[in-house]
Amino acid sequence: MTIIEINKTYNRIIGRLERKELKSTFDELQGLIAGTGEYVFQDQLDRWQDTYKYMLHYRMNGVQDPMQEQIYRQVQAACYELADRVKQKGLAVDSPTSFYSQRRMQKVTSIRGLHEVLSNSQDMAQTEGNKASKQQMEAACATLFQYVWVSGFLSTEEASELRAILSDEELPVHVGCQMVSALLLGLNEFFDATKMELLFDAAASREPEISVRALIVLLLMLYKYRRRMHLYPQLDNRLHALAETYPSFTKTLLQITLRFILARETEKISNKLQNEILPEMMKLNETLGKKINLKDLTPEQLSDEMNPEWQDAIFADSDLAKKMTEFSELQLEGADVLHSTFVHLKNYPFFREVSNWFLPFSTAHSALEGTPKSRELTLIDTVMDASFMCNSDKYSLFLSMMSLPESARKMMLTQLDGQAAEMIQQNKEELLGKRSKTELIAGQYVQDLYRFFKLYPRHLDFDDLFAYPLDFHNLPTLTPFISDEESLSAIAAYYLQKNYFQDALTVFTRLVEMNPEDDVLFQKTGYCRQMTNDIAGALQDYLHADLLNPRSKWVIRRIAGCYRTLKQPDKALEYYHRYETLSPDNLSVQISIGHCHLELKDYNEALKYFYKVDYLDTESHKAWRPIAWCSFLTGKYDQARHYYRKILDDKPNMQDFLNAGHTEWALQSMTQAIAYYKEAIRKENGDWDKFYEQFKQDIPDLEKAGIEQDEIPLLLDEVRYQY
Repeated sequence: MTIIEINKTYNRIIGRLERKELKSTFDELQGLIAGTGEYVFQDQLDRWQDTYKYMLHYRMNGVQDPMQEQIYRQVQAACYELADRVKQKGLAVDSPTSFYSQRRMQKVTSIRGLHEVLSNSQDMAQTEGNKASKQQMEAACATLFQYVWVSGFLSTEEASELRAILSDEELPVHVGCQMVSALLLGLNEFFDATKMELLFDAAASREPEISVRALIVLLLMLYKYRRRMHLYPQLDNRLHALAETYPSFTKTLLQITLRFILARETEKISNKLQNEILPEMMKLNETLGKKINLKDLTPEQLSDEMNPEWQDAIFADSDLAKKMTEFSELQLEGADVLHSTFVHLKNYPFFREVSNWFLPFSTAHSALEGTPKSRELTLIDTVMDASFMCNSDKYSLFLSMMSLPESARKMMLTQLDGQAAEMIQQNKEELLGKRSKTELIAGQYVQDLYRFFKLYPRHLDFDDLFAYPLDFHNLPTLTPFISDEESLSAIAAYYLQKNYFQDALTVFTRLVEMNPEDDVLFQKTGYCRQMTNDIAGALQDYLHADLLNPRSKWVIRRIAGCYRTLKQPDKALEYYHRYETLSPDNLSVQISIGHCHLELKDYNEALKYFYKVDYLDTESHKAWRPIAWCSFLTGKYDQARHYYRKILDDKPNMQDFLNAGHTEWALQSMTQAIAYYKEAIRKENGDWDKFYEQFKQDIPDLEKAGIEQDEIPLLLDEVRYQY
């Protein structure tokens, strides 16, 4: 079998297991074993297939065995594991992906020996503080990372030794952090219940940096393998036990869930920064330069004479102020606003080591040796507290700074020293005021993961976990812990705020079941349905909300809008008139009432409302077009001409020229009609077919205006000749 065939067969096996088609699963497994030549697994396959046949035989013959369900789960779990083992064997020699490439280079290492090296290096580094001890510790940690990452199914002994490293509180915190990330990559390749058990151990750590990371990885794996988690009741028991001992377990789950929802925004934020904010800033600099003639000012004049109000005034007049405020709010919220900034700063040799993408930031790392220090607080010392930057980006920043010539580096540090300290301290205080330490750790680690799965040079070798919806609140495994009203309300509100309407609808629907008398929840479900183009469903929710609270103007208007969209203007009118009694001076509603009458072909009644809007609204001229068209339809051609001429003097579109042409034709002003039709074609960039599609829809109205049917093709031909 080729690599592609092995992967396709494996995926078919997983699909059949998820559908509980065990007979077909056994057949596919037999084919995978034969295709890879890994007959060492044949006995296992035969044994589990025999077990399943016996179970079926007893079940079909009415024999009630309390162990049947347990056996059924065991057979399914065994098939999953067998498929993973055969696949790994089949890909071990030839697969070019990072996992198998690293596994082939893996040297046999004793975990206990690694533990000893880590402990000895730590002791030496503390007592001597020498560079060699530090590098030995870093190398041992990287070796541990790789061992855990590319290991197969862990034996009881291996798990025990790794657990000993996790529980060794004498080791630096980053050792446990790195083991958690290695477990993530290993589990991302294939499921191993023993590795999941280790994650539960790590989540119970007293070190927040380890426990929060472990909980994040647990959630990711519970999600990725959600269709098989019911086969491992021991993991469900561990989850419940963790919930009893983990501080604020539900609150932490909620915070992590919101961090992953926010991670969806990363690309949008990056695009906004690159395509909107930065270009606006460039324009601002150009404008400011022209206004104050920067070229004529010396540096001394700039510092002494420039008026800050000039820049403030220009800034206030632009859209940049609003965008920068939004950008600042996103940063305080925990959004990944720096992703685009550091995209091109991940090419240093430091990042060739997979483990370094997950490494907690430390100025003590040997990769930062030689960074200048001073008696004053430098940028390096300060950035440790920059909570808005993830660990990966901090390394990028300093590695890029160290690549500068020494003179340039010193100058940058001198200039940024005081400003950076003040800015970062202020930012830290703002963030700590808004978010807990747990939330900050979670936010940074999620961003570190995002960097790896999107920017690592061989990121396509890994299953991108951020491609999943990651709606943890919908997992049956987690439902007991995050199904309370407060948590679901926060998640739903967050989805709604970020315009993920389908996700928000799912959660709001659950909240409606909890609070069937809450009209606001029905408003929100209706809005979500409307935004996903389910107008009929939205209408039903709005009507329900209206029954619960008949005084909501917002709901009344939404109902009217839905009826209009569904081509039921008579029912829409009923609700617009209800709104009119609550807000009689709302011109937008007045014009909507006019449009309903227009759709009902009650043109004279429609004109009454359009006249009213035109009289009261002397600036926007919203009523001109409907007045002109209704005038045409009711035979008031001179009045229609009057309004169309005003429209054409403003900002006319293709439809305006088309309708003005109809009016002139009805008045037998053929030359002017042809001229307007030619302008309409120009508005369609000379596309006759597009023009004609619009024109032919109006033919019935032209005939009602007294234009002979035989005359229409003649005039159209004349237009084509002249155009």
